[in-house]
Amino acid sequence: MNVTEAVQSRRSVRAFLDTPVEREMLARILEKAQRSPSGGNTQPWHGILLTGDPLQKLFDRIAEEFPKGRAAHAPEYHVYPPELDGAYEQRRRGVGEDMYGALEISREEKAKRLMWFARNFQAFGAPVLMLVHTPKYMGPPQWSDIGMWLQTIALLLREEGLDCCFQEAWAVYSPQIREVVDIPEDHIFFCGMAIGYRDTEAPVNNFDVKRAGTDESVRWEGWQ
Repeated sequence: MNVTEAVQSRRSVRAFLDTPVEREMLARILEKAQRSPSGGNTQPWHGILLTGDPLQKLFDRIAEEFPKGRAAHAPEYHVYPPELDGAYEQRRRGVGEDMYGALEISREEKAKRLMWFARNFQAFGAPVLMLVHTPKYMGPPQWSDIGMWLQTIALLLREEGLDCCFQEAWAVYSPQIREVVDIPEDHIFFCGMAIGYRDTEAPVNNFDVKRAGTDESVRWEGWQ
């Protein structure tokens, strides 16, 4: 698989097979990903990979909190800017509606939507969940570095026939995660990353994810 194929076939997978993932494979991928760029070579990323009993312990802890709704949420940062609007907000809402459409869950079926949302906190059935954190004093440039690291991992996963889902949703349960996973107190918890083998038959993995044209994000100057 070349880079173009990896980029084109990567998507946020929300239904995984229960096939185990070999530690040696993940170690190989993470070793390669250490070549990801970072400003000043700071390499500000940190990850904890959970599987088996530790992963189930985390699922169980969050399952205790989920029925409390937003009252249990305590993110350490805004997952989306409060002022998000215009095309950015339209895209965010649009992909959600397209996903629920693929699942045949209407806007009126609130309970079904909530049940589906709860699958975030089961890593959509993935056998591996990586929790990502970084020192609290790191700024936007270093968070950008972490994003490049995560994308590098995602493409290397595709090369090995694996898939992932970046899950900032986990951020809302940062205090509860810290109860069961040892994240340094002077680090901020960023996101989860579900890792495993894609269920190719699941409708949620097959709907079209629309992308804006480059004319909305790129401007050319000085070109003939």
